Amino acid sequence: MNLDWLQPQWPAPARVKALCTSRRGGASCGSYDSFNLGDHVGDAAVAVAANRTALAHALGVRPVFLSQVHGTHALALDAASPDGQAADAALSDQTGIACTIMVADCLPVLLTDTQGRKVAAAHAGWRGLAGRDGDGVLEQTVKAFCAPSHAGIGFIATEIIAWLGPCIGPQAFEVGDEVRQVFVAHDPAAAALFTVAATGKWRADLAGLARQRLAALGVRQVFGNDSSPAWCTVSQPSRFFSHRRDGISGRMAACIWLV
Repeated sequence: MNLDWLQPQWPAPARVKALCTSRRGGASCGSYDSFNLGDHVGDAAVAVAANRTALAHALGVRPVFLSQVHGTHALALDAASPDGQAADAALSDQTGIACTIMVADCLPVLLTDTQGRKVAAAHAGWRGLAGRDGDGVLEQTVKAFCAPSHAGIGFIATEIIAWLGPCIGPQAFEVGDEVRQVFVAHDPAAAALFTVAATGKWRADLAGLARQRLAALGVRQVFGNDSSPAWCTVSQPSRFFSHRRDGISGRMAACIWLV
């Protein structure tokens, strides 16, 4: 396991494994230096393949990569699930596969339950987080997570444990008023998570908005990204990829799986 990768500090059961990669330790060069896992960003296919193989070896299971579209769909995975399906979240109650989402400023959100019976990963950029009429990727993921499985096992939101990974921080994420209005229209309390920037735009606290959405859903156990600079992808170019900072950028991956 790459010692530079983030491993969640959270009270997940022992059979739940999770991590978030960094940009270090891979085969890619140039702007993708070096552990780029995105096959859609212009990097050499052979380098991406080598990095994905190294990730699978480190996990000990197969990471299932999605085709992320900044939407809200949560996809249930099993052993036969192929890579490349269009979705922005994945969930599973099976071993042998890892729910995997790629990020380079957007927020990765990993979920499990207190008994370790199911896991999920969600890709929460501001569009997916906002969704439509307040129904975003976290709402869809929690809904799917709590739904009964084929075995009849369901969950309630208070049983869910969440971990937020690195993302663009509130000191770097400038957005227009239209973005602020989308969140505030759904929940007036979201206004507290936007501050005026010197440019006249708004600085948005993406991780804070996710915590707010999770709390509204009844998810009380939330760990990881606290919106401090240590979690900001933009401000740490040697460790994290950032599309906002670099334009041309690789992708990190957040993975969660059962053993």
